[in-house]
Amino acid sequence: MEADHDWFRQLSADDRSWVALVAQAGLNALLTWYDEGAPSGPPPAQAFSAAPSSLTSAISLAHALDLTRTAIVTVEEAIPELVPGSEVPALREAVLRYSRDLAFAAAEVYARAAEQRGGWDARLESLVVHSVIRGEADDSLASRAAELGWEDVTDVAVVVGRLPEGQSAPALGDLRLAARRLGREALTAVQGTRLVCVLGGSTDPLADAERLTPAFGDGPVVVGPRVPHLFAAGRSARAALSGVDAAPAWPGAPRPVAADELLPERALLGETPARRMLVDRVYLPLRDHASDLLDTTQAYLDNGQVLEATARLLFLHPNTVRYRLRRVADTVGLDPQNARDAWVLQVALALGRTSRPVRGPRRPASPTP
Repeated sequence: MEADHDWFRQLSADDRSWVALVAQAGLNALLTWYDEGAPSGPPPAQAFSAAPSSLTSAISLAHALDLTRTAIVTVEEAIPELVPGSEVPALREAVLRYSRDLAFAAAEVYARAAEQRGGWDARLESLVVHSVIRGEADDSLASRAAELGWEDVTDVAVVVGRLPEGQSAPALGDLRLAARRLGREALTAVQGTRLVCVLGGSTDPLADAERLTPAFGDGPVVVGPRVPHLFAAGRSARAALSGVDAAPAWPGAPRPVAADELLPERALLGETPARRMLVDRVYLPLRDHASDLLDTTQAYLDNGQVLEATARLLFLHPNTVRYRLRRVADTVGLDPQNARDAWVLQVALALGRTSRPVRGPRRPASPTP
């Protein structure tokens, strides 16, 4: 084995000694079985029972088969020295039968190890996803992420939808497979009736989620904002989960939909970050704009999005109002003449007026008694 396989020489002394024990156990089992007359039926395959399960991590299945092949060839070459000439054909046939069973036994050992490793990986994956949901960016998350090969994964977003009917395991497998076909990394878990996917390596999560949507059940599929790495994914997860709760309030929402597109609905559910984002992204830029966009927008919405009525109320020419509305769209990315955007503006302005003090002259301080 050392002469034929370079990689074998690179194993630790303990691993090489275990291989020697396995080979010895295999030879002993062969001799015992042959001495009993090589009875019909599958030969015994106790060779691998002597090895610790950790050996499957040090030696791959391909390498294990290489070692098995080397051992069998060595035995076959020594057959003429072991038995009289008349018995050589019988021993060769016995070795052939035994080697076949030995190969099946090796495959079974590695298949069992793969199942155990897969079960452990699935549990570890679920722990990582639930840590992300809880926002636990600590050392335990770093350790578990490293075990799953996620320590260097960037461009992360969380996608949440309903779990399909039936068993959860096939749904998780389908979602991982769909992500791999896109060339993306994916961690999946089930949270009640929800299917959660932490998507890695995605520069356009919404486009990627559109390809993953068939793996989810009926109902909304919400994509959280893209964050730089797994340890910041808690923010994306919270937005996506909140978006799933809020999505029924927008019956016409696309599938999938970005969590940031559901800010008004999330704000109605009392989510503080959504309220703050609406105020910061919509209300404040309009309030602080030099063209008095805030009052123009409010008047336009209050007058049922009728241009002429707004112009009369503000003592402005309709073209001036029309110009200001275009500036609103340029400033905050929302078109007041669009029904959905008008709704977002209405909620943002209401939140801004209730959560921020209105600008105006400061009232004089009360005299000290």
